[in-house]
Amino acid sequence: MAFDFDLFVIGAGSGGVRAARFAAGFGARVAVAESRYLGGTCVNVGCVPKKLLVYGAHYSEDFEQAHGFGWTAGKPSFDWATLIANKNREIERLNGIYRSLLVNSGVTLLEGHARIVDPHTVEINGQRHSAGHILVATGGWPQVPEIPGKEHAITSNEAFFLKALPRRVLVVGGGYIAVEFASIFNGMGAQTTQVYRGPLFLRGFDQGVREHLRDELGKKGIDLRFNTEVTRIDKQADGSLAASLKDGSVIETDCVFYATGRRPMLDNLGLENTGVKFKQDGFIDVDDEYRTAEPSILAIGDVIGRVPLTPVALAEGMAVARRLFRPEEYRKVDYKLIPTAVFSLPNIGTVGMTTEEAREAGYEIKLFESRFRPMKLTLTESQEKTLMKLIVDAQTDRVLGVHMVGPDAGEIVQGIAVALKAGATKQVFDDTIGIHPTAAEEFVTLRTPVAQ
Repeated sequence: MAFDFDLFVIGAGSGGVRAARFAAGFGARVAVAESRYLGGTCVNVGCVPKKLLVYGAHYSEDFEQAHGFGWTAGKPSFDWATLIANKNREIERLNGIYRSLLVNSGVTLLEGHARIVDPHTVEINGQRHSAGHILVATGGWPQVPEIPGKEHAITSNEAFFLKALPRRVLVVGGGYIAVEFASIFNGMGAQTTQVYRGPLFLRGFDQGVREHLRDELGKKGIDLRFNTEVTRIDKQADGSLAASLKDGSVIETDCVFYATGRRPMLDNLGLENTGVKFKQDGFIDVDDEYRTAEPSILAIGDVIGRVPLTPVALAEGMAVARRLFRPEEYRKVDYKLIPTAVFSLPNIGTVGMTTEEAREAGYEIKLFESRFRPMKLTLTESQEKTLMKLIVDAQTDRVLGVHMVGPDAGEIVQGIAVALKAGATKQVFDDTIGIHPTAAEEFVTLRTPVAQ
């Protein structure tokens, strides 16, 4: 049977665009359908605008610290509207780049809501298109729990487009999005409270990292409340909000921001017309090569619920394109040793095992750790401390995990991730000459294990 396209991609986010571009480059006939915005969550309401807001939030500390280096300036003021307008302009530029990448690579771009009619047919804007393979890459969507007053809450989707910076903000959640936005709102000058139902945020991260960030955010004035959750949100006569907590307390605020999880965005996609199966948590079930139970339909990225990171979706998209249209270059995505960063203030950078994971896996480990004030802060009143940590297999000397909390942690750990991928031992770290004076050199000068 002759198809209109060899590959029809639903979703022009990071993974979908990567799969489409490279498949087209391999000679395939490719179409991409997108109903919202080019670039997906990351470019529009995720990593990119968030990082821009994190940069903006950090300036409040930079102004304060400048005095220690002899700079005197007038009292700084912040204009939220200017930041958001400039952010919007940058996102529009990136949207244009994504459009050019697709069109210039020979991909047919179809803008509208795509719905799968059968395993080889997609309908969009009233027209039907047949395809040998259909790739679902529609990403995730934030969700707010079903509580009274949930309509008064916002998520990251809306936060990037607020008309004004709220005077008081309640952040609900304990994942990386929650701690990042708590840092953003606090750095911009909002009175910020963060509520999390568990005993400590960032579940799954190294315990030492979690505790260190808790202490640092507390120093910065964020009101952290653990082991409780919001039970209802009421709008007051003056327009403010009252959030009732499970512990009986009530928080008066101007904005309730929820970051309590994301669901796969599969609304009205037509998957019920196929043999695609789902996992218990609602994500699409795929095999190691991203094939669903329906042979012609594949899925990657946030809809499969594996590792919800943009670079991972990019790698998955590349793997799909290669397996289908350039099999001699195909190789599976390696989910081990994926580095990641949390752009809280201070940042977190991490790669490899946590202390808890290493112990649970049965390793006998040595821990090397350092906590210090960064050199930049020694002439200031800031008491922020950086944490650096190495987890080493005592039997083989191989470095199992690297963790950092401090300025530019993501930038530093990215390079170290290469070393871990290559199997670096602690001896390799010790034999590497550091760059002085930098914070990064601490990773190659840690000599004495800490007591466990």
